[in-house]
Amino acid sequence: MKWAVAILALSILLAAGAVGYAFHLYTRPGPLQAAGSIDVPKGVGMDRVIREMAAAGVIDHPDVFRVWVRILGADRRVKAGEYRFPPKVSQREALGIVIAGRTVLRRLTVPEGLTTWQILERIRQTPGLSGAIALRPGEGALMPDTYLFAKGETRDGIVRRMQAAMTEALDRAWAGRAPDLPLRTKREALVLASIVEKETGKPDERARIAGVFVNRLRRGMRLETDPTVIYGLTEGKAPLGRRLLRKDLKTPHKWNTYVHRGLPPTPIANPGRDALAAAVRPMKHDELYFVADGTGGHRFSKTYRQHLRDVRKWRKIRRRLEREGKR
Repeated sequence: MKWAVAILALSILLAAGAVGYAFHLYTRPGPLQAAGSIDVPKGVGMDRVIREMAAAGVIDHPDVFRVWVRILGADRRVKAGEYRFPPKVSQREALGIVIAGRTVLRRLTVPEGLTTWQILERIRQTPGLSGAIALRPGEGALMPDTYLFAKGETRDGIVRRMQAAMTEALDRAWAGRAPDLPLRTKREALVLASIVEKETGKPDERARIAGVFVNRLRRGMRLETDPTVIYGLTEGKAPLGRRLLRKDLKTPHKWNTYVHRGLPPTPIANPGRDALAAAVRPMKHDELYFVADGTGGHRFSKTYRQHLRDVRKWRKIRRRLEREGKR
């Protein structure tokens, strides 16, 4: 009887020791020396994940890890995606990351004013996305923004999200347009917004520049905006790489607002939300002209005579900058 009690006590001690050691292995810092990651395909279970974690060096006692998975009832399918683990992550911390489905979200940032061709090229070159781009969005159809995506998301999926975001933003802007806006459709608002986006990078100038273009449209004046000329020359596929020449302003392509009256037939870039807002609610003023001021902004004027004086000032500034090697 005493032997039986002793054996039982010893068994309890050994079991307790085993559990304690297993808990130690489960909670102590793991073997990972630098941050590591694994990719979990869609539809796989925890056994596959454990093998991937062991192969990546995230865990060094997969059998112990598997025991804790079963104790915690976590033996189920795992959310697909990329999982990243910090250095020295413990088995407990690693299991928490997987159970919670904390997959890595990558970022794709698209700045305002890029053409559709440029955006699609950026998407093609973004690591972590999959598949070719089969969609053919038009100019101005994609909303500039920062997009989060999981590794393996399709490139067409990103394009669809950008299209949906632009549609929503344009609808919202058009619904809040000024009542006296001389634009007939939200498509025209998108075209004007793209021109505003290319004309200035200063937030406080957008509505003012939109006001200039609206004033010119009301008077039947040509818009005479350089970015439309550049778009027609490059088809939105590359920077012009040089200064515009007088002969460029006479090129009879359909986007040339020095030749044709009214808005060009399509947007010339993908505008952001602020440019859309400026296009549908332009600043009210009497100005008809603007020219660069040499500081990144513009000088505005109501008369052609004043505009010519401002142009002479800009040319003088530009010559000085060229002499200083800044342009």
